Amino acid sequence: MYKRDDQSESLESYSDLERTIDTLLSPGGCPWDREQTHESLKRNLIEECYELIEAIENEDIPNMVEELGDILMQVVFHINIGQRSGKFAGSDVFRNINNKLINRHPHVFAGGETRTADEVKAQWEDIKQQEKRNKGNTSRLDSIPKTLPALAYAQLVQDRAHLAGFDWDDYSGVMDKVAEEIRELSEATNNDERIDELGDILFSLVNVGRWLDIQVEDCLRKSNGKFQRRFTHMEDICRQRGISLSNISASDKQDLWDQAKVAVG
Repeated sequence: MYKRDDQSESLESYSDLERTIDTLLSPGGCPWDREQTHESLKRNLIEECYELIEAIENEDIPNMVEELGDILMQVVFHINIGQRSGKFAGSDVFRNINNKLINRHPHVFAGGETRTADEVKAQWEDIKQQEKRNKGNTSRLDSIPKTLPALAYAQLVQDRAHLAGFDWDDYSGVMDKVAEEIRELSEATNNDERIDELGDILFSLVNVGRWLDIQVEDCLRKSNGKFQRRFTHMEDICRQRGISLSNISASDKQDLWDQAKVAVG
């Protein structure tokens, strides 16, 4: 096994990872790694984040450990690229995040009064918005990444609007809005209108999730997984019986679906 000259015995620290990445990106290191840029690594970072989310949802601790390491590798990789290009240093990254955490927790670091979790969340957003205004952003929504998955983006937009006081008075208004949007979809006369109204329905359903304190992205991902388990079980049954799922009757498909619900949840 290859061993760096400066390799520690345990390889259990952040500095060990820094040295490993530095070796990979140095002359004589890995040709593929040396070709990478911030741009080329974007997809890798996204994939690693989703793999961590899956491990968390599956309560798979060994995979959580592995995926956290993969994400940390991405962070160190980007820092190393930044340092080599002279655009920023690791110290810039750490200084920025430490200042941010300290500034946004005045109740901890500045002798402020102890607050409830909801008050802390609102205070965090207020301080964040002031920071953004100092940088020229004028809207609470300016800093939301446009590349977020659509459901997560919609919920974050609605969270920010709520913190600005733009919200329904009660839950009944939220549900009435869903019913209104469904009615408008049924009244749409062309595909462009149907696209708009279906989007409005989805946006309104996200608001239902927000009012129920449910993360809709997680909620839909869970339902996707449930459907996949059941459908795969139906396919397995058909293979065992030597029949094709696509060729059986609708009532037989429903029977298989009901069996799958019992078998795999």
